[in-house]
Amino acid sequence: MADGERTAFGDLLRPIADPPVRPDLISLSASATAAASAAVDPPHGSRAEADRLGASLKELADADARVVFVGDPGRTDPGLALPGNAVRTAKYSFLTFIPRNLFEQFRRLAYVYFLAIAVLNQLPQLAVFGRGASVLPLAFVLLVTAVKDAYEDWRRHRSDLVENGRAAPVLDPAGSGQFQPRRWKDLRVGEVIKVLADESIPCDMVLLATSDPTGVAYVQTINLDGESNLKTRYAKQETMSRLPSISAGSVTTLIRCETPNRNIYGFHANLEVDGKRVSLGASNIILRGCELKNTAWAIGVAVYTGNETKVMLNSSGATSKRSRLETHMNRETLLLSAILITLCSAVSICNGIWLAIHRDELELSQYFRKRDYSGGDEKYYNYYGIAMQVFFIFLMAVIVFQIMIPISLYISMELVRLGQAYFMIRDKNLYDESSNSRFQCRALNINEDLGQIRYVFSDKTGTLTENKMVFQCASIRGIDYSEGKDPSPNGSDVYCVVVGDQFWRPKMLVKTDPKLVRLLRSEGETQEGKHARDFFLALAACNTIVPLIVGTPDPKQKLIDYQGESPDEQALVYAAAAYGYVLIERTSGHIVIDVLGDRQRFNVLGLHEFDSDRKRMSVIIGCPDRTVRLFVKGADSSMFGVLEKSIDLDIIRATETNLHAYSSVGLRTLVVGMRELSRNDFEEWQSTYEKASTALYGRGSLLRAVASSVENNLQILGASGIEDKLQQGVPEAIESLRQAGIRVWVLTGDKQETAISIGYSCKLLTSEMTHIVINSNSEASCRKSLEDAIAISSKFVTISSRAQNTITGSGSARVPLALIIDGTSLVHILETELEEKLFKIATVCDVVLCCRVAPLQKAGIVALIKKRTEDMTLAIGDGANDVSMIQMADVGIGISGQEGRQAVMASDFAMGQFRFLVPLLLVHGHWNYQRIAYMILYNFYRNAVFVFIMFWYVLYTAYTLTTAITEWSSVLYSVLYTALPTVVVGILDKDLSRRTLLEYPKLYGNGQREESYNLKLFILTMMDAIWQSLVVFFIPYMAYRDTTVDGSSLGDLWTLAVVTLVNIHLAMDVFRWNWITHLSIWGSIAVAVMCVILIDSMWFLPGYWAIYHIMKTGLFWLCLLGIFAAGMIPRFTMKALAEYFMLNDIQISRELEKFGNFNDFTGTEISMSTFSQTHPGFIR
Repeated sequence: MADGERTAFGDLLRPIADPPVRPDLISLSASATAAASAAVDPPHGSRAEADRLGASLKELADADARVVFVGDPGRTDPGLALPGNAVRTAKYSFLTFIPRNLFEQFRRLAYVYFLAIAVLNQLPQLAVFGRGASVLPLAFVLLVTAVKDAYEDWRRHRSDLVENGRAAPVLDPAGSGQFQPRRWKDLRVGEVIKVLADESIPCDMVLLATSDPTGVAYVQTINLDGESNLKTRYAKQETMSRLPSISAGSVTTLIRCETPNRNIYGFHANLEVDGKRVSLGASNIILRGCELKNTAWAIGVAVYTGNETKVMLNSSGATSKRSRLETHMNRETLLLSAILITLCSAVSICNGIWLAIHRDELELSQYFRKRDYSGGDEKYYNYYGIAMQVFFIFLMAVIVFQIMIPISLYISMELVRLGQAYFMIRDKNLYDESSNSRFQCRALNINEDLGQIRYVFSDKTGTLTENKMVFQCASIRGIDYSEGKDPSPNGSDVYCVVVGDQFWRPKMLVKTDPKLVRLLRSEGETQEGKHARDFFLALAACNTIVPLIVGTPDPKQKLIDYQGESPDEQALVYAAAAYGYVLIERTSGHIVIDVLGDRQRFNVLGLHEFDSDRKRMSVIIGCPDRTVRLFVKGADSSMFGVLEKSIDLDIIRATETNLHAYSSVGLRTLVVGMRELSRNDFEEWQSTYEKASTALYGRGSLLRAVASSVENNLQILGASGIEDKLQQGVPEAIESLRQAGIRVWVLTGDKQETAISIGYSCKLLTSEMTHIVINSNSEASCRKSLEDAIAISSKFVTISSRAQNTITGSGSARVPLALIIDGTSLVHILETELEEKLFKIATVCDVVLCCRVAPLQKAGIVALIKKRTEDMTLAIGDGANDVSMIQMADVGIGISGQEGRQAVMASDFAMGQFRFLVPLLLVHGHWNYQRIAYMILYNFYRNAVFVFIMFWYVLYTAYTLTTAITEWSSVLYSVLYTALPTVVVGILDKDLSRRTLLEYPKLYGNGQREESYNLKLFILTMMDAIWQSLVVFFIPYMAYRDTTVDGSSLGDLWTLAVVTLVNIHLAMDVFRWNWITHLSIWGSIAVAVMCVILIDSMWFLPGYWAIYHIMKTGLFWLCLLGIFAAGMIPRFTMKALAEYFMLNDIQISRELEKFGNFNDFTGTEISMSTFSQTHPGFIR
């Protein structure tokens, strides 16, 4: 560019704060940046980029638009059709609580069953129990659940009252220009609202003005998406300059925006001021729930209020999941239903036969009278013919035997899960000190699933790694600078900016290469030095980072804290600052960079943010030397296609070599390029950019086209290498999971070399593994690659089997295989017939590593396993791009990391570190599964014993369903006599200690193989229940059959015997005794005795004083001892045989604990190096 042209061009690009300046250039500098950030994706490195496309990129038709008159809510909503700003998160109201809560509870079919039983018992012909007693169990369960729901909803109501009662200054619509306080719930669409620093945004508002002259406002969205970094929002210059007129109502201003939707990252609207139409995007709106930061005030107009705000539209909870055990429990429930129907059918049929045989004796029968002779005329009563009697008896039998399906099991499971969740939350081994976060249990109904996981699908960045990016090295014009040294502890060699009498230095220190530092400071005028300076200028300028100045204990020293949505950008800006290019100020129109002590102002003339199509971002800068430069950075796959290769071919090749070296040691890489724009280039870009940014339709695609047109013929400046360090204990965690029989698959968006290197560092990949790599670009090539992979895996299995047989003479050992596949290949595989081939090869591999995958592809990989196997899946991630995967898996875990809380909010459980998976699954998962599995079988057993006792009694009462056990004892049996011990054992019992479970990960296979709950155990349990019921019934029956003891006394004996027997049965299976367990088991027996005595002491109830008659006989106590001994013989025998002749891993480990003197686990985890081991060969 000629000097004269450069001078003239420089006058055009004078800094925007210095007069004279062209108005159109001012508009471009301020508003074009906002438009660009609104219409395209977020910066490179943002994990939410795939979710942030949406409403801002679509066309806005008049029929779909909402028209908002700024400052005039009456014209905006004349019919008051739009909702107010009051929000309601509560589920119930005073009037709707009872019907709605009952409706939700009766969605459990078991509750409908018990309700039907209670209704049947109200009919005179079918009444077996007292009407009140039959309703009590169901009423108790419904009441407990209702109280819990009412308390939770009361808390929501209280929160709503506080939220809706907050005040906000609102512009007087009369035109006085004054702001008057008004409650949030009274705000309306169209009103102009003022928000002060550190205040929350009351509704979704389009910015009109801010305290910053350039219209910039900084907001924190932590309450919306969990991200703590500050976001930049802008007010349009058209409203900034006309705010007094707008406030006075002298200027008609309206906004035409899209209808309310859930997309918190997109917004599509147009602003009309005096007939001039300006486009609005996501960077011009601030959403309810955000907080205004580092900005004195901001004024905006309400466009969405109340339940139409984006935060409320996104407030729905995660999808409900059911545990595998609860699903299997339905199978056993059906079997119990079949048993119940069989018993009822047997009783009713036998009753019909008995009636037919004794039809002539019914008139004087002890249990049945056919005619009524008490009145004047003979009449039939309590008799409807044999057929109807059989039908009635069947229904009565259902009522009597109803507890075969235990209603108390459901509430017991909820209480046990709540207790288990409490101990998981309080577990210090799941507490993350670095983030001060405890384990979160967000879904209480799948605790036991943690003990049955076979597949773990993990994200890499932020999950296996810390997502705290640290700049490590750079390649500048093909020269590698990777000899960085850490700064001195006292910070004497850290670059600082002098501002008055203060010293400003970057908050995060970065290692620097001495050779590169000398090049920048001493040899800056050389050609090599100029390239290095341009490289770091690009790092400092090409970003959306906001510098914040924070204080220190030393008043003369300040820290520069770089805030941004992308950890990669933060690392690059900190690196530039370490080498002397310190970004110290950013507005919408300019940035200020301290360049090696010389403070320079650069005008931001345009910004094209990162998007998933281009995979790069660029910024157009007006430099102090009056030149215009385009700086671009992005992924190597997208950058090498837009570089000028005719003059830089050797440099590009050298840079590629350095990039491969960086990726091989697990570093994240970016390529940086530059282009100097001529006057014609800039004016052409400016014209097309203005047209695209103000377009009414297809604005996003037009802006991407503008960016692509200018991002070409770039001069390569270099490349950067950023390290994302492994989290503490990740290698050990993966090894423990592998030993536990859990397959760990990693699904990442990183490039293949980086992912493989991290795989070695975290011990996911080992030197013994053979890699099968699939990188294909078409369906045909994918098919061939999959077929070759299947053939290779079969070949290795055959070779391994022969080798093992040759050496040992038996067995087979398979060579470990690792499948590495990229997202491009998955595009042609997922949801096609090739899925089956992928499933076949993936399931024979020990490790699967998916690179460059999109969020929906992650969910597709999880579905690949979930839909084709019965294996339990777990997905763990930390970012918004992991949400689909987390929700698809049987168990979803969110990491509270650096990328917000989107993953946490969508998860079932949340924790701070990946390594916590080991104690969560191997310890708590094992305990939870073992406890819940035993509790379900025990509940089936204890109720079956009771039902069969009543069934045997019915056989001796002419099948009339007369019961010797009082109705109150029948009701209290499963609610009071035996309920508490199962809950206590389900919460506190431990078959193995934490130390043992962590020391021997293979013990986790107990849950994977469903050894604690299966059909075989259910059948054995039912057989044991039948035997014990026979013992309980027939020993007293045979002992008292020739005595004068009545049925009520026998009923009391049967009640005490069965209660004591089932509690002794439970006590025999307890592994860890403590005072709470002792109190619950023996206390329940004592409570049962006291209740029986109390019931028999009431003269108005049947069986008055019966217990006193039978307890005073020695035969009573002898019967109890005989029942306990005979009833427990099969159980004791089976346990003894199993302990001595059928040992399993759990029993052996308990013996080791008993005789090996295991102490509590006190082992420590050792963090591993992130640098790779030597890689084996690849099979392609």
